[in-house]
Amino acid sequence: MDDLDGRELRDAIAAAESTDWSVRAAAGRRLAAGARVEDVAEVLHRLLLDARDTGVTSETASALLARRDLAGLRLVLGARAVASDQGTADQLEAELDCDPRWAAGQDGEELLAQLRTLAADRDPEVRSEARLRLARCQ
Repeated sequence: MDDLDGRELRDAIAAAESTDWSVRAAAGRRLAAGARVEDVAEVLHRLLLDARDTGVTSETASALLARRDLAGLRLVLGARAVASDQGTADQLEAELDCDPRWAAGQDGEELLAQLRTLAADRDPEVRSEARLRLARCQ
């Protein structure tokens, strides 16, 4: 994971507001690769719920899930839980369902352990979405 310096961070946040979907998607990938996604959670949340193009949603969610950590998964689950646009909700669902850890033996256990942890999260939306995913595994 990268540690963005001040200028890189400001540039990525500005790019997240672009009218060009590919620029927003690149910003999502760049911010998701940062060492502390919690610091830019609001921007990532907006990109995950991008109402103009599900490509932005897909690229941002994929980059967050590629981190393979609680922070990335938490952001994607939180966005999925509140997505009101059906296309965005479906795209987030697809990204979660296609996380390669589901098919990778021990990595699947890693993902399940993270979901169990998030099933007790302080955020009720994250908690609910994690529990829903775990119920599907039963």
